[in-house]
Amino acid sequence: MTEIMPENNDFENISFLKEGFYIDVIIPIALQRLFTYQINEAEANFIQVGMRVAVPFGKNKIYTGIVYKIHQNAPEVYEAKEIHHILDENPIVTKSQIKHWQWIANYYMCSLGEVLRAAIPSALLLQSETKIIKNSSFTNEKILTDQEFLIFEALQYHATLNVEKITAILSRKTVLPIIKSLLDKEVILVQEVLYEKYTPKLVKYIRLKKNWEAEGKLQELLENLSRAPKQREAVLHYFQVIGKSHKPVPLTPFVKDHKLAYNTVKALLDKEIFESYVIQEDRIKMGKASQQIPVLSTYQNKALSEVKIAFTKKDIAVLHGITGSGKTEIYAHLIKEILSQGKQVLYLVPEIALTTQLISRLQVYFGDQISVFHSRYTMNERVEVWQNILQNKSKARLIVGARSAIFLPFNKLELIIVDEEHETSYKQFDPAPRYHARDAAIVLAKQIKAKVLMGTATPSIETYQNIRDEKYALIKLDKRFGSSVLPEIELVNLSETYRKKRMAGHFSERLLTLIRESLQNKEQVILFQNRRGFAPIVECNSCGISPQCPNCDVSLTYHKFKNDLRCHYCGFSAPMPKQCPACQNPTLDTKGFGTEQLELELVELFPDKKIGRMDFDTTRGKYAFHRIISSFQAQEIDILVGTQMLSKGLDFTNVSLVGVMNADTMLNFPDFRAHERSFQMLVQVSGRAGRAEKRGKVVIQTFNPYHQILQQVTLNEYDTMFKEQMLERWNFKYPPYYRLIKITLKHKDYNKLNTAADWLGQSLRNYFKDWVLGPSSPAVGRVRNLYIKDLIIKIPPEQSIKLTKEKLLQVKNHFQSIGTYRSIRFNLDVDNY
Repeated sequence: MTEIMPENNDFENISFLKEGFYIDVIIPIALQRLFTYQINEAEANFIQVGMRVAVPFGKNKIYTGIVYKIHQNAPEVYEAKEIHHILDENPIVTKSQIKHWQWIANYYMCSLGEVLRAAIPSALLLQSETKIIKNSSFTNEKILTDQEFLIFEALQYHATLNVEKITAILSRKTVLPIIKSLLDKEVILVQEVLYEKYTPKLVKYIRLKKNWEAEGKLQELLENLSRAPKQREAVLHYFQVIGKSHKPVPLTPFVKDHKLAYNTVKALLDKEIFESYVIQEDRIKMGKASQQIPVLSTYQNKALSEVKIAFTKKDIAVLHGITGSGKTEIYAHLIKEILSQGKQVLYLVPEIALTTQLISRLQVYFGDQISVFHSRYTMNERVEVWQNILQNKSKARLIVGARSAIFLPFNKLELIIVDEEHETSYKQFDPAPRYHARDAAIVLAKQIKAKVLMGTATPSIETYQNIRDEKYALIKLDKRFGSSVLPEIELVNLSETYRKKRMAGHFSERLLTLIRESLQNKEQVILFQNRRGFAPIVECNSCGISPQCPNCDVSLTYHKFKNDLRCHYCGFSAPMPKQCPACQNPTLDTKGFGTEQLELELVELFPDKKIGRMDFDTTRGKYAFHRIISSFQAQEIDILVGTQMLSKGLDFTNVSLVGVMNADTMLNFPDFRAHERSFQMLVQVSGRAGRAEKRGKVVIQTFNPYHQILQQVTLNEYDTMFKEQMLERWNFKYPPYYRLIKITLKHKDYNKLNTAADWLGQSLRNYFKDWVLGPSSPAVGRVRNLYIKDLIIKIPPEQSIKLTKEKLLQVKNHFQSIGTYRSIRFNLDVDNY
C-alpha cells in the first residue's frame, strides 16, 4: 500500500491507492456484462483464464463462473467481492473457445453468460442450494402458525431442509413467504451450500494381495482354503481369468460370470487374500475398429481429389452430392488422413436420429477413436466427453454431435464436417444464444485455421449463393454409389382420386397398389407425414367448437393411443371428452391426420405386416432412436411411418418405396422459405428409396400436382428452383440479399404487450424507416399463457450490420428502462431463418 500525503497537509483528504489483483468472470446469467472479483497474490499466480471459480452473487447466491481476464484494475462503481473457491487445477475452457463465445454473443446479440450456459455441460456449473437449519436459541413455539409449526417440527428430526422438501411438507408451491416469516421470527437460519453435480464412474476391481504372489504360495493358499470350498473355487476362477486376459479383474462381472456369491468374495477380502481398488472409467465405450473403409468408386475418388485440391485454395468446400451418392465414405477417407496426424475432426449432424445410424457406420472404421455428444446423453456422460476432448485423448479424436458440439474444448481441430448443411435443425431458436451451428462452425474454423466441408444433396439458398460468389468451393457428385439410380417420382392428384372415390382412408389407390407390390417382393416401405398424433383437430359437428389449449392459442391434438388431447406447444393434456364441452352433444369428430392415424390404418390394411412409427412420441427414450432404426434395418419392420426425422440422411438398402402422404401442408406454410424447404424435404425423403440395385419409387400425394416446386422435385431441378427463389427473394427483399433480425415480445397482459409493441415499432421506424415489419401476432399468438408480438427489421445490403445492431441495442435499453415495460420479455433473433 502506498500512502499519498497531500501538499496542504489536510489530513482529512488523505487517500490510499489500493494495489490488488482482480479477475473478470463470466457468470451464467443473461446480463450484458462481466463481473469483477478480488483475489490475493497467491491466487493470481495460480488462476488461469478458462478456470472455474465459485463466486458470490447478489445477497446470498453462489455461481460457477469462468475466468475471462486477470488484471489489477479495481472496479470503479462497486467494491469487488472475494471469490469463494477455485474449482480447477487446470482450465476447462480454452482461450479459443472464449474467443468463439465472444463472437457468438456479439453476432447473435446475447450475453456471454447465456453462451456459457449453452456451451458447458450443466454438471460442470456448480450452483448453491439454500439450506434451512434450526435456530437453537428459539424456544417460543406459541407464536408460530400451523404451517410454520410443521416446518419447525420437521427440523427437530432433520438437520437441514431445502426448499423442495418444505414444498412437499406443506403441499403447496408458494413457500417463500412462510420461510421469510420464519426468518423474521428468528426460528430458522438460512445458508447457501455449494454442491457438485458431476460424479465420476468408479468401478471396483479385485486382485490377489502381494504376499500371496510369491512362488509356492499358491499351494499354501489352496490348502488353507480346503475347508472353504466356495472360497477356494473363487480363487481358482480368479487365476483362470488372469491367465486368459492378463487384465484387471472387475468385481461385479467376476461374481456374475462365475455364479459366485458376493459374500464369498467379501470373505476373501476380509481374510486379506484379495484386495479391492477402484478405477475411474468412462460411461460410454466404443468397440474396436472391425473393418477397412470401403474402396471408393471412380466418381467418389474424383470428388475426394477435388475436395483436397479445393482446400489448398479455400477454407470452405461444399460437397453437392445427390442422395445415395456415398458422401459418408468420402468423409471417412478424409477423417482417416487427419486422425493419422493426431488431429481432431468434428462431424456435425442435424438430428440425434441420424447420429444413431452414422455412429454404427463410423465405429467399424474408427472404433474407440469416436466420441459422441448430444442432448440425449446424461450430464455425467457429456462431462466425460468434454474432459476427453480437452485432454486430446485418442478416444476423442473424431467427435460426432448435434449443434451444441461446436462448443466443445478442441485444441487440435483440423476439419469440421457439416452434414446436411441445409437442415433447419442447426438453428437454435430458444433459449438464447439463438445461433446457427453451421455459421458458427465456419467462424470457429476461421479462428483456429481449420477447414470446413459441408455436404448436402439440396444446398440452402445462402450456401449456393456463396458458391456462386466464389466464397466456397463446389464439388459435385451426381452419380449414386454402385449401380443404384435416382428413384422414379410419381405425383398423385388427390382431388381426382377423392372425386372418383379411389381412396382407402388417406391412401390413394395407386399408393396402396405399390405398397402391396413392395411387400410381396419382401421389400420395405417408408411413409412420410410431417404431423404427429392421431388428428390435429377435434371438432363438434353440431356447434363447430374445437377444444383449445387453456395456455396457448392452438387446438389440442388428439392422440388415440392414450385417448387424450395434447398441446404440442406447452405439453398440456386432458382426457378425450365423450361429448362436446360446449353443446353437450356426442358429435365430436376428428379433422386431418397424423402419423398415429396412418399407423392404425395400416394395421387394418396389412394385419399380417409389422408397422413401425418414428416421431417425437415414440423416440423419447435415450435409446429409442437406435431401437427403431435397428429394427427397420434388420427388416423386422415392414412399413415405417414417420415425420421429418426420416428425411435426414438415413440409409436403408431394402427400401423400394417412399410415400409422401400430403405435400401441400409444407408448400402452404406461411414462411418465405416454405418453397425452398419443401423442395429440400421432398428430395431428401425421396432419396431414402432405391439405395440398392433395384430402382426405387416415390409417390407424392397432393391436391396441386402442377405446383412448380413439385414439378422441380420430380425432375430433380435444383438449379431451376434456386433461380426462381432468388428472383422472389430479390423482389420481396429477403435473404440472402437482405439480412433479418427478429424481435419477439412476450407478456401475460395482452393490452400492455400491444401498447409496448406499438411504441417499439414506432421507435424502430425512427431509425430504420420502412425496413421495419410489424408488430404482428404470429400464427400461434399465445404460448404458455404469454401473448406474443413479432417485429422484423430488414437490413439492406449497403447498410452496416454493426451500426444496425448498435441502434437496436439503444432502442432495447430505452424500452427496458420504461417502468411499465420492464416485465415484458424482449428476445432478439439474428438471422431468424
